[in-house]
Amino acid sequence: MPIFLPSVILHTPKEVAVYLIDNASTDNSINTAKSISDRVKIIALTQNFGFAGGYNEGLKQVDTEIIILLNSDIEVTSNWCIPLINRLTESISTGAVVPKIKSYKNKDQFEYAGGAGGFLDKHGYAFCRGRLFEDVETDEGQYDTNKSVAWGSGCALALRSDLFHALGGFDTSYFAHFEEIDLAWRIRRAGYSIDFISSATVFHLGGGTMSYASNRKLYLNFRNSLFTLFKNLVGWSAFRIIFSRMCLDGLAAAMFLLKGNPQSFLAVFRAHLSFYNSIGRLKKRKLSECEMIEKVKIGKPNSSGIKNISIIWQYFVEGRRKFTDLKK
Repeated sequence: MPIFLPSVILHTPKEVAVYLIDNASTDNSINTAKSISDRVKIIALTQNFGFAGGYNEGLKQVDTEIIILLNSDIEVTSNWCIPLINRLTESISTGAVVPKIKSYKNKDQFEYAGGAGGFLDKHGYAFCRGRLFEDVETDEGQYDTNKSVAWGSGCALALRSDLFHALGGFDTSYFAHFEEIDLAWRIRRAGYSIDFISSATVFHLGGGTMSYASNRKLYLNFRNSLFTLFKNLVGWSAFRIIFSRMCLDGLAAAMFLLKGNPQSFLAVFRAHLSFYNSIGRLKKRKLSECEMIEKVKIGKPNSSGIKNISIIWQYFVEGRRKFTDLKK
């Protein structure tokens, strides 16, 4: 149900079109959206394609130079989209832009899904300025600087439309979770940057597609992160990083079991099994994506936001709980 749609209508300039992509919902979302404002253009899909597939299908019907992906559980603020649009308009080397993402429930805190821009460690683990694993920081202006990052949360993400389509959009096999990190990696491989803009703020309710604590989400995160590493790494480093990552995943699974959580253990096991079974398909997808990247490439791969550290070691062993505490 689009309960935050009124905030989008209120704070979005009239010259910016507002679309609702309905993923074959059954909760009267379309009629509700129509009753809220006649500005909303409805794109009704015939089936639930998941987060990734839903955007791919829906955006085929949107003809604009810049697209801003916005989850239905996002409350926007005044001036939320103008800084994003301006950045993409003014910088031809910027491929995507992300705002500051804060918690709707605790508005002085960053939100789990995106914080102040996303990073990756040397094993491909994702983390954010403002959130390391379960530790979420209070926003005290410590990250109020524009910065090129590794990825931006798909819950609120502005992109160049032609680049999105030229790179094949989201990988629909992901269904949900980690697909924005995979797309951001492809954008950076083509030489573009992913930029965090501190002057744009949105509030995310979180857990709208799936509870953060669900084993289904756990399965998708572990599986899709391996998909992403396989497709975007090359040569010896790909084997080395994926092998070390799977060992660390195994350690995490063992910890789930020791803590009396066999369902989470099975989620990791199933994720690895699915990865092994998908290698043939992933090879074909990787080749196709490499060809797409070459066609739109503007320079060397952009490595912003990739940290040569182990976030697992620094967080769980050294006890570093804030982004600013991390050793470089």
